Amino acid sequence: MKDLRIVFMGTPDFAVQSLEEILEKGFNVVGVITAPDRPAGRGRKLKGSAVKDFAVSKGLKILQPINLKDGDFQKELSELKPDVQVVVAFRMLPKSVWSLPQYGTFNLHASLLPQYRGAAPINWAIINGEQKTGVSTFFLDEKIDTGNLIEQKEITIDESENVGSLHDRLMEIGAKLVVSTLEKIQRNEIEPRPQPNTGDLKPAPKLNKENTKIDWEKPVSTIYNHIRGLNPYPAAWCMMESAKAELPVKIYDVDKLEQAQHLPNGTLVIEDGKIKIAASDGFIIVKELQLPGKKKMNAKSLLNGYNFPDDAKMR
Repeated sequence: MKDLRIVFMGTPDFAVQSLEEILEKGFNVVGVITAPDRPAGRGRKLKGSAVKDFAVSKGLKILQPINLKDGDFQKELSELKPDVQVVVAFRMLPKSVWSLPQYGTFNLHASLLPQYRGAAPINWAIINGEQKTGVSTFFLDEKIDTGNLIEQKEITIDESENVGSLHDRLMEIGAKLVVSTLEKIQRNEIEPRPQPNTGDLKPAPKLNKENTKIDWEKPVSTIYNHIRGLNPYPAAWCMMESAKAELPVKIYDVDKLEQAQHLPNGTLVIEDGKIKIAASDGFIIVKELQLPGKKKMNAKSLLNGYNFPDDAKMR
């Protein structure tokens, strides 16, 4: 079997697991491409990505281009003579980069493609109440997440699961799928296939202030899925209104209670040591939240030291 020269491209924790798995299986990683160092923390000191920190610990060659079309970067990349490039949670590559290796460039995507193409597939699968998701490897082409499929692995989503736990499960399963794909390339057993054509495609757009805001006019189950699909990051939010103030509140861990009730949507109810918020067909029970300027707290701890205004309402 050919000793593949592999260039790995990735930035966050999700990508580290794949790189670690590739190294543990004895593959030859000749270079790692990751994001430039960025200011972080109170001191705004430059900090490397999770992938960079791991690559440094393994003594791997690291490139951190600002512009992937830069001639000096592309020259340095070509000098690594990659046979294949592996992309996990990185940014869009120009054709001059992804078409460089003999065996192409493949990407690990955290969904069952063609569903949930885009930046936040793990979040949107939960937000939309999916019962299954998975990971896919596919060859890059000119468009985003549209290239020929190589392999897929499906898993079920638990009804109470949040995006944090699903992220970690897909990270582990995805790392194994990356290694499986490399082994198939090594044995010349790759049989890529076009992504199926279906009219019912659900996108996974980037998360922003608008699509993470809670709509208290929705049914309880929809609100529940929305909140757990953003827990712990970036967190669902809403405004808490009272006669005294209007404050943004982040809501993390919740339960749902579906029952008939006649309170206006968004009404805040404090009873039996619980924080409940009314929706059209029941209540969201808030177990963990964050008020402005305060740390994230569980409901019991917050209620021990904070009194919500009597007229408080979420909107």
